Amino acid sequence: MRKTSLSLEVLAHRAFDFFWHETHPSTGLTKDRAKNIGAADRYTVASVAATGYALAALPIGVGRGWVSAASAEQRALLTLRFLSQELPHHHGFFYHFIDWRDGKRVWSCELSSIDSTLLFLGALAAGRFFGGECAERADALVARTDWPWMQNNGAAPSMGWKPESGFIPARWSGYTEASYLYLLALGVPTHPLPQSSWDALTFTETPAVPAFWAQMTPGYVNLKGLKDRQGRDWWGIFQRSHEANAAFCAKNAERFVTYRDGVWGITACDQPPPVGYGAQSPRDGDHDGTVAPTAAMAGALFVPELTKKALASLQRRFGEKITGRYGLSNALNADKNWFDTDVIGIDLGMALLAWENSKTGLLWKLVGEHPYLKQGLSTAGFTKAGTTRDPA
Repeated sequence: MRKTSLSLEVLAHRAFDFFWHETHPSTGLTKDRAKNIGAADRYTVASVAATGYALAALPIGVGRGWVSAASAEQRALLTLRFLSQELPHHHGFFYHFIDWRDGKRVWSCELSSIDSTLLFLGALAAGRFFGGECAERADALVARTDWPWMQNNGAAPSMGWKPESGFIPARWSGYTEASYLYLLALGVPTHPLPQSSWDALTFTETPAVPAFWAQMTPGYVNLKGLKDRQGRDWWGIFQRSHEANAAFCAKNAERFVTYRDGVWGITACDQPPPVGYGAQSPRDGDHDGTVAPTAAMAGALFVPELTKKALASLQRRFGEKITGRYGLSNALNADKNWFDTDVIGIDLGMALLAWENSKTGLLWKLVGEHPYLKQGLSTAGFTKAGTTRDPA
């Protein structure tokens, strides 16, 4: 087996390539996943979340010289026009999974509050970067969302809605990846979430959770050195989550082959058959040796040396088994001799944004400083540690 060693920049470039090449040329919708190793796939399912990350990837591609500004702006316009004019929505929210050729709902999936928000954040990133019609369409797309409707008479928003059965009973009521949802929804100009919804959001100091919980929000918003009205340090829990993930894998390296030589990254990702996609956590009884290379890569903001060590180890140990056209495959489990051949859009997106922010802070400048996010941060009472802010 030939050994490979791709730098973080090359891995980021290949992640960008996924978003550039796996986006439909007529709709601008981006596949949920694609084949990374072997023959090209025939997948036709897009996700609105992956489409959001594709929009956010465009400014990175331009800045890095991976695509021309004119081509990237044309792609952004194509996507934003389809989203605003053609893609079915309800109260401003979109279905989670859609056919990339025409935007039709697939798999009887839910109208997703969390995945729609990932789309919105990517749209705002592209809008701020390109300006003009892109900015107008992105801002209008986000402004039309009706967040009190998604609350469905509760303090926390529902996870989604289906036309056949109504609202999903589960809500975004505690510490998960959903802090970015609140920070945007609190700041939209027309139908925002009320301040009380943020104040009711529960918080945990326990970092033994899937890595992606600590990776989606900092892709767009820099909360370092800030605390909210309740004095909660969100950046701190993100930091500790990464440290705990790596430490847990190191502690269990004798029992699990996968975790040896500095490999870590327990998160939501593809799992060995027959499970399929699922989430694991760095705690006893909730893991089986499966890791996602993108989870380690997205740790570049918090544990850069542990990120470099994990990615170098993965490539040295497994080489072509996990390396393909879009970088490292979504997941692997050496204990079960299982190596994924796909990549997943949202995971590549988290990794790409984290890497770029660790270098330039680009997405923080584009999205974190957007008026909607600035209002959301104000409503949640975020201030520098040691200062106070009156309730918004």
